[in-house]
Amino acid sequence: MKKSRKITLVFASILGSVCMMLFFLISCRVDHTPYFKTSYYQNTSSRLDSLQKKRTISTDFVEAGFSKVSITPSVGNSKDSVEVGQFKEAPLAGFGARKGKSATGTHDSIFVKAAAIKVGKQLVVIVGADILIMPPNIIDDVTLLLEKKGIQRSQVFYSASHTHSSIGAWGPGFIGEQFAGKANPHINQWLVQQIALAVTSAISDLKPARIGNGYFNAAPYTRNRLIGETGTKNNDFNFILIQQKAGRKAVIGSFGAHATTIGAENMQFSADYPGYWQRKMEQGSVDLAIFCGGSVGSQSPSGEGKGFEKPRKIGESLADSLEFHLAKVELRDKIDMSTISLKMDLPDYNIRLTTKVHFSTWLSKKLMPLPENVYLQVIKIGNLIWLTTPCDFSGEFARQLKDALATKGFNANVTSFNGSYVGYIIPGKYFYLDAYEPKTMGWFGPNMGEYTFELLRHLSEIITQPVQ
Repeated sequence: MKKSRKITLVFASILGSVCMMLFFLISCRVDHTPYFKTSYYQNTSSRLDSLQKKRTISTDFVEAGFSKVSITPSVGNSKDSVEVGQFKEAPLAGFGARKGKSATGTHDSIFVKAAAIKVGKQLVVIVGADILIMPPNIIDDVTLLLEKKGIQRSQVFYSASHTHSSIGAWGPGFIGEQFAGKANPHINQWLVQQIALAVTSAISDLKPARIGNGYFNAAPYTRNRLIGETGTKNNDFNFILIQQKAGRKAVIGSFGAHATTIGAENMQFSADYPGYWQRKMEQGSVDLAIFCGGSVGSQSPSGEGKGFEKPRKIGESLADSLEFHLAKVELRDKIDMSTISLKMDLPDYNIRLTTKVHFSTWLSKKLMPLPENVYLQVIKIGNLIWLTTPCDFSGEFARQLKDALATKGFNANVTSFNGSYVGYIIPGKYFYLDAYEPKTMGWFGPNMGEYTFELLRHLSEIITQPVQ
C-alpha cells in the first residue's frame, strides 16, 4: 500500500509539473505597458506624420456613380460554380451555435452596393455589404484586382451591415471557422469577384451630381448591451444623400445597432433590419440605399416583434424617419473633399485566459492569423467627417469623437468593418469585465481601445485643418 501510494504521488507530481509546463508554454502575462511607449505606436505615429504632410484637398464639382451587385448564393446544387454563385452548400456567418451548418435557402436577398464620389482629381468609393464583416482575406484579394485597374486601397471605404444571417465560409483559421463555417475557396473567389464588380461598376457610372448629409436621433432602436442603461451609446443615424443630375438618387445610411434581431435558429440568408431599411428606402424616394454598420461595439438593437417581424419594424421605422429628414437636406454640386488612409501597426495578440494571463502569441496566431493590412480611414466631404475602422467600434468612443467634432461645426460618423478585423475596440476601463466583448472578443489587451481612439482623434484633427 505504501509503495502504491508513493507511485501515485510520483505520478501526480509529474503530471502536475507537465501541466504547469504546458500552462507556461501556452500563456503569457497581460502586457500593461502604456501604448504610447511601444514600438507599434511609434511606428504608426511616424506614418501619420508623413501622411499629414502629403494631404491634399480638392474643391470642385461633384460626380457620383452607383452600383448594386448580388451576393445571394444559390445552395443545394450538384457542384460549385463561381461564375454564377451556385454552391453545393454555404454556411451562415455570425453565430457559433450553428456549428457551420449550411443555409437552407434565402429569406431575403443580400447585396454589395457602392457609391463612387469624385471631386476634381480625388475619387473615393464607399462600399456597404450585407455580410457579417468585410473579411480581410477577401478584401486583400479584391485590392489586388482593383490595383490592376488603377484603383488603390486608400480610395475604397468598406463597411458591412453586420447581419448575422449572411454568407460564410470565408474565415481562415480555427476561430474564423467557428463564426463563419468551414472555409470554401470557391465562395471566396465569388465574393472577391462580386465586391470588385460593385466598385468598378460604381466608377463606370460617374455622372455630374449633388451631395448632402445629415443625421437624426434613433435612440429607441438601440441599447447599451455591455453595462445597460447607465452606459453611453451613440443614438445617431447618419446619412449621405447623393443625386445625379440625371435624376437617380442614392442614400448611404449608418447606424450603431448590431444586426442581430434574428438568432442562431434562423438558417436562411437575410440582411436583418438593414435589409428592411434598404428595401423600404428603395421603394420610396431613392433608387439605391447602402447600409454601413456604424459604431456597433456594445450596442444591440432594440424593438418589438417575434421572428422577422422585429427586423421589419426596426428597419422600416428607420426608413420612415429618414424620409422625413431627407426632405430637409441641402444638396450641393460643388464641395471640398479630402481623404486619409492610415495603416496601423498592431500589438501582439492578447486573447484573454484571465484578466492577468492570456494565450501565448504563437498559439493565438495558430488559432487565428494576424491581419496584416489594417487601416483607419477618414473622408472629409464638406462638413461631413466619415471615419472607418477595422473592428466592432465602440459606440461610447464614437460619441466622444462626434461631440468633439460637432463643437467645430462638423457632422461626424464612425463605421465598422472596413476591410480588416481586429475584434472589439472598446474603452480599456471595461477590460476586467467578465463579458463577451472584453473577454472573448478583446484580442489585443487593455490598451487597444485608447490606442485606436487616439489615432482616430489625430486623423480627425488633421482632416479638419487647412492644408499648409
